Amino acid sequence: MSRTPPRGGTLLLAAIAGTAIANNYAVQPALTAVAADLDVPLPVIGLVPTAALAGCMTGFALLLPLTDHLAPNRLVAAQLTALAAALALAATARDAFVLLAAYLLVGAAASVAAQASNIAGRHARPGRGGTGVALVAAGMSAGILLSRLVGGALTDALGWRRMLLVFAALALLGALAAATLLPRRRPHADRGYRATLAALPRLLLHQPGLRRAVATGALWYFAFNLVWIALTLALAQPPHSLGPTAIGLYSLAGLLGFAALPFTGRLTDRYGPHAVIGASMAVAAAGTALLATGLDNPWRTALGLALFDAGCFAAQAANQSRVIALDPARSGSLSSVYLVVYFTVGALGTAVAAPLLDTLGWQGTGLTALSVLLLVAALGRR
Repeated sequence: MSRTPPRGGTLLLAAIAGTAIANNYAVQPALTAVAADLDVPLPVIGLVPTAALAGCMTGFALLLPLTDHLAPNRLVAAQLTALAAALALAATARDAFVLLAAYLLVGAAASVAAQASNIAGRHARPGRGGTGVALVAAGMSAGILLSRLVGGALTDALGWRRMLLVFAALALLGALAAATLLPRRRPHADRGYRATLAALPRLLLHQPGLRRAVATGALWYFAFNLVWIALTLALAQPPHSLGPTAIGLYSLAGLLGFAALPFTGRLTDRYGPHAVIGASMAVAAAGTALLATGLDNPWRTALGLALFDAGCFAAQAANQSRVIALDPARSGSLSSVYLVVYFTVGALGTAVAAPLLDTLGWQGTGLTALSVLLLVAALGRR
C-alpha cells in the first residue's frame, strides 16, 4: 500500500473534514426560518441538530471502520457524494419528517471528517503522524467555528434551501478531488467488514492503550461540554443577562486552540502524545481555574476560555494520533470505538450542565470541571 498521499493530500483531507463537519452546524442559525417555511413548531425543527448528532454517532460506529477495508479515494469520494445527496434531500424537504430523516443521513455522511483524520495519520510519512492528524483537526475546528457564521450569512443572502445546496456543491467538489488525489490502494484486512463490526466491543478488552485513551479523552470532553453549556446558561442569566450575539462572541476564544493545532502536531511527533496530553491538560486546567473565579470580567473570561479550548483541542489531536498508532492496520476500528465512547460521555456533560449550574452555581460547576481535568492528569501520570 502506498504509504504517503500525494503533495497536498493532507491539506485536502483537512479541507474535506472542515467542510463536511460544518454541515452538522451550518443550519442552526436558520432553524427559525426553516420552521416558518415548513409551518411547523420551532421545538420540532429544533430536533434537526439532534438528528445530525445521532447520525454522526452512527457514522462513527458503522462507517469509520471502513477505512480498514476500502481505498481512501473511493471511500471518501463515495461518502462525500452521499453527503451531497442528503443535503439535496434536506433542501427539497416539504415537511419536518423528511428534513429530520435527511439530517440523520447528513450526520452519518459528515462522519467522513473522522475518516479523513484517520487516513491522514495512517498514510503520513514515518514520524509525521501527529502532524497529519493535527492538521486535519485544525480543518475540523475551522469548519465548526465558521459553520454557523457562513450558514447564517448564506441563509440571509440566498435562503436556507439554497444555503444547503451550496454546501452540497462543496461536498461534490470534495468528492471529485478525493477520487483524484487520495491514495488508491486498498488496505489489507485480515477479516471482513461484518466481522470487524462484531469485534469492535472486544477492542476495549484487548487494548489497554485504547482503554487509557478512551478514559482520558471522554473525561475531558465531558468537562468541555459541561463548561460551555453551563457558561452559556450562566451568561444569559442575571447579573450578566447577555444576549445570544454577545454570548456567541465568546466562541471566538476557540481560535487560539485552532491556531495551536499545527504546532501541537509537531510537538506530538517530537515528544510523543503522552507529554503533549499532560501539558495540554495543565493548560486546560489553568483556564478552568481562571473561569471558576467568576464571569464578571469579560477579558478574564475570554482568556480562561482560550486556555481551556486550546488545552482540550491539543489533547484531542494528540490522543487521536495515539489511538491510530496503537495498530495502524486497524486504526479505523480503534478510532470508531474511541469516538463513540468519547461523544457518549461528552453528551452526559451536556445533560448535567444545567442541573449542576442550578445546584452549585457557576463557581461550583467550574470547580467540578476542574476536578475532572485533574483526574485526567492523574490518569495520564499512571
